[in-house]
Amino acid sequence: MDENLITRLESAVTRLEALSARQVGAAEGGGDAAAMDPSIVAFDDLIYQYVNRVTSAAEKIGGQVLDVSKIIEEAFNVQKELLIKIKQTQFDNALFHPNSGQWKHISIRKLFSVLSVVLSHVLREGNMVADALASIGCSSTDLQKPDMAGLVDFLRPLNEVITKASALTEGRRSDFFHHLKTGADSLAALAWIAYTGKDCGMSMPIAHVEESWQMAEFYSNKILVEYRNKDANHVEWAKALKELYVPGLRDYVKSHYPLGPVWSSTGKTVAAAQVKAPTPAGPAPPPPPPASLFSSETAQPSSSRPKEGMAAVFQEINSGKPVTSGLRKVTADMKTKNRTDRTGVVSISEKESRAGSTSISKTGAPKLELQMGRKWVVENQIGRNDLVIDDCDAKQSVYVFGCKNSVLQIQGKVNNITVDKCTKMGVVFKDVVAACEIVNCNSVEVQCQGSAPTISIDNTGGCQLYLSKDSLEASITTAKSSEVNVLVPASETDGDWGEHALPQQYVHIYKDGQFVTTPVSHSGG
Repeated sequence: MDENLITRLESAVTRLEALSARQVGAAEGGGDAAAMDPSIVAFDDLIYQYVNRVTSAAEKIGGQVLDVSKIIEEAFNVQKELLIKIKQTQFDNALFHPNSGQWKHISIRKLFSVLSVVLSHVLREGNMVADALASIGCSSTDLQKPDMAGLVDFLRPLNEVITKASALTEGRRSDFFHHLKTGADSLAALAWIAYTGKDCGMSMPIAHVEESWQMAEFYSNKILVEYRNKDANHVEWAKALKELYVPGLRDYVKSHYPLGPVWSSTGKTVAAAQVKAPTPAGPAPPPPPPASLFSSETAQPSSSRPKEGMAAVFQEINSGKPVTSGLRKVTADMKTKNRTDRTGVVSISEKESRAGSTSISKTGAPKLELQMGRKWVVENQIGRNDLVIDDCDAKQSVYVFGCKNSVLQIQGKVNNITVDKCTKMGVVFKDVVAACEIVNCNSVEVQCQGSAPTISIDNTGGCQLYLSKDSLEASITTAKSSEVNVLVPASETDGDWGEHALPQQYVHIYKDGQFVTTPVSHSGG
């Protein structure tokens, strides 16, 4: 029986030697085998399918959108190198690489001797199998679970790329601020690789990816709303970035790392990954902020921190010590009534200066200008009775805002007139095509010298409306307004104007299955 075993052993060794000779080149590089692992191949597909779509859409836009897209691509390449590092360390201690089908190149004499020992002792001592395999480095050892400092050191390359993206959002607000915030906030999803268990303070990897994208989606939705009808390239970029994380990265983590990287209680201690990320084009970003996504500093318990603010006050009160011992005594000359440098009289010049500064800060600079060739803007005019708009046409509108004690004349036909938040303001116009609107005003007078199909008065207290003969058929709408009087010309040429008060009180009566509304009428006895 021993001769048969020896013969079979020699045959197996011969086949192994031939196989080892053919695949020695590939077996020497553990990184090649790790790169062929299904999880790494799937991550390559993720980059090719989703990340390239983001960069392609960004190239159509250019500028800072392309810069942040390149950083996103760099971050995914860095995470790929970290995953390869983990797989490579797992493969380095294995005799046979199951994913690549390659044997570790070892001495055939050593293998023969070990197998001989195994066969001769297998019936007597089962432990000899493990001892013999360990002598040629056949243990399948996973990465040892690192402490927080080791994990921070290992993930430092990824953290540097994420802080580089965050630096783009700082400083002066860019025109593409929403793009930069979306890209920078979305990179937090790559921190799923730092999950080490339920006690690490993070959500599960799948939930972490979804939560990180929800934070970035706030700014992504702003891009979709802003560029929906303006530029399809921005919409394409926002949609491609969303698909990169959901479902792209989420489904990848769900398939290959639902519980995060697998760490072993014994084995090699993880070392910092030497990742050489591709150098992004463009100028160097500003220095990153001091805060780190994977900070190794443990939070100090709140009980050991010194009290601040009101907490310190209550702590001193409860200590039992005399809390007034540190206070200074107020002498007679320190009292306000005895101080010569303090008086209760405010001079007129000081009062005027305070009032002037307040009015300027609240109202802003006065305006009377035509904007974009379509809209006349009259703003913050105070005490002006000579405001005139004479060069206007039926395609232009007039917007009067924040004026006080002023008079505006519109000498021509315009499309629309809006008087908003004005006090003691007078507006005289000839013809209006659409409507004249009076909103949020007090004590205003509006005169129509031509025609106006619609006049709207909303949330206004005190309005004198003068109509011409051509505008008597105008539709007048009032809402939340009081003291509205309409003056119409007399039928005779030299007659007086007729004044009509529009009702502001109504009676609602339920009759025949519906409410009937009539103005309140007052009669004197």
